Amino acid sequence: MKNRKLVMIPGPTPVVRTIQDQMARETVAFGDPKFVNDFKEVIADLREIWGTSGEVFVIAGSGSMSMEMAIANTLKAGDNLLIVSHGFFGDRFVGIAENKGINVDVMKAEWGKVFSAEDIETKLKEKHYHAITVTHVDTSTAAVAPIEEIGEMMKKFPDTIYIVDGVAATAGEREYVDKYNIDILFTASQKAFGVAPGLALLWASEKAMERRKSIGSIPEYYVDFDKWLPVMHDPSKYYATPAINLIWALQESIRIIKEEGIEARYEKHIDISKAMRAALIAMGFTILADEKNRATTLSCCLYPEGIDDLKFRTVLAEEGAQVAGGLGAYAGKMFRIGHMGNIDMLDMVGAISAIERTLYRMDIDVLGKGVEVLQRKLME
Repeated sequence: MKNRKLVMIPGPTPVVRTIQDQMARETVAFGDPKFVNDFKEVIADLREIWGTSGEVFVIAGSGSMSMEMAIANTLKAGDNLLIVSHGFFGDRFVGIAENKGINVDVMKAEWGKVFSAEDIETKLKEKHYHAITVTHVDTSTAAVAPIEEIGEMMKKFPDTIYIVDGVAATAGEREYVDKYNIDILFTASQKAFGVAPGLALLWASEKAMERRKSIGSIPEYYVDFDKWLPVMHDPSKYYATPAINLIWALQESIRIIKEEGIEARYEKHIDISKAMRAALIAMGFTILADEKNRATTLSCCLYPEGIDDLKFRTVLAEEGAQVAGGLGAYAGKMFRIGHMGNIDMLDMVGAISAIERTLYRMDIDVLGKGVEVLQRKLME
């Protein structure tokens, strides 16, 4: 019998039936009054749950596009940007900024480690930076940055825009825009929101919007705040066609989050991540990120000696679970498994048992060890 395939990569994450149903609805005109009201509700909820008096943008696009949107609207050629990189996706900011003629300095952490607020403060004192970027959770390392502490420290640098990449964190790791002194937070729909890929979400503080105004015209067209702001204020207006069914799906995801409670959702991610990692360690894997810096949304698992990466992931897919390979220097040395969004106990037990069967087929008998640890942790 052929197994169904659990998608346990760090995004896209499993999409629950009620969210799928929204994507299957008959598409309406973007000016349909009911859709316009739904879109307004989505924007209002995102503003309220993530706690900002600033603006919210929801547009068709990827997480990488929202990275570019953050840079394009706050920096111009010749400005200084400090990139605090905790892995592969932190480094992606470099190309985006350099293409725009921005002067870039990079703080590059050893993979699995993160910089403290004090580390970053020391660097910021060296010269004036117009903005800094910090990746909250880098999916290449599963290390989580202390964005609240960094935000508090950033109050000492009021002229510097604080940009947080929340792609692999938002709706899974604690984030509050105004409370954490964040100027721009961005994410994408396919991670901890548990929606299919295709939506870019971005929160911009009043300070960030003032920076956009001070820059004047920018060469970017599609990602310009000024082009989208009238639509975000009144979704009946047109700039480019919204992803109607995905916005309905996001609305359902937000409904789930509100029903659950955002703080309860954060605590759930903590519990799930501890259980999953305990199970993985029980089966012989080592976690890349330092214990004090481990994200709740995914784990990067180093193989025991003798495990072939491609064979492991191929057999695992046959056993019904799909994980992602390592990146950079860790390609072939580890796999990355997501545990975020709307996954439930059946997903987790299914994934861990599939890993057990895979190891068994590779002559490592750990049958029952991971699942037992997982379930005991989840039942605590």
